[in-house]
Amino acid sequence: MKRILVVEDEDVIRDFVVINLRRAGYDVTDVPNGEAALEVFEQNNGNFDVAVLDIMMPGIDGFQVCKEIRKKSDSIGIIMLSAKSQEMDKVSGLMLGADDYVTKPFSPSELVARVDAVHRRVTMAAGIRQPSEGLVSGPFVLDLKSRSLQKNNKPIDLTQVEFQIMEMFLSNINVALERSAILNKVWGEGNTGDEKIVDVNIRRLRMKIEEEPSAPKYILTVWGFGYKWNG
Repeated sequence: MKRILVVEDEDVIRDFVVINLRRAGYDVTDVPNGEAALEVFEQNNGNFDVAVLDIMMPGIDGFQVCKEIRKKSDSIGIIMLSAKSQEMDKVSGLMLGADDYVTKPFSPSELVARVDAVHRRVTMAAGIRQPSEGLVSGPFVLDLKSRSLQKNNKPIDLTQVEFQIMEMFLSNINVALERSAILNKVWGEGNTGDEKIVDVNIRRLRMKIEEEPSAPKYILTVWGFGYKWNG
């Protein structure tokens, strides 16, 4: 069963989300606030594939819920719900470990498509066992079996999105990758998201792997185009 946690304080929006996700075949648990979300997450031992979190909620907001859930699980997919006026909120959510965001107002088809894409990524990550042992570049070893990264034999925690970006880089060393190509590969073909989501995830990844994130040695920017891995 495809298990999903929906956290939204506005009853009308929450009911709209729940109805459409259940129609799409998801087993939905919905709660009206951040406190209840963390409680339900603990009670279920984190046994959710995807969490859909509204950003603006009284008490514990979506940012804090995202942060706490991500501490407990690198594998769960997290989608943030944000208003159009909350541009910086989108960036903040992605930096805290969210995989994607959907801007209000949204259509049922858009919401389900984005949840489907994240769920597909999560289930593929859980089920895939690659025949190759891993990808190596300098001090980095990306293990495709355990889906883990090490730098100088020290583990680096990655979300599934970050892992896929690293896999794409280490499979294309010294090749300039267009932002749109990264977006389509990691978030799915035909994704309607902003390419800015790629930039934010690259920034987050640099903070984990670079000694000086502001002067990256490995993930280089190709201005006006995208990024490349300096191997």
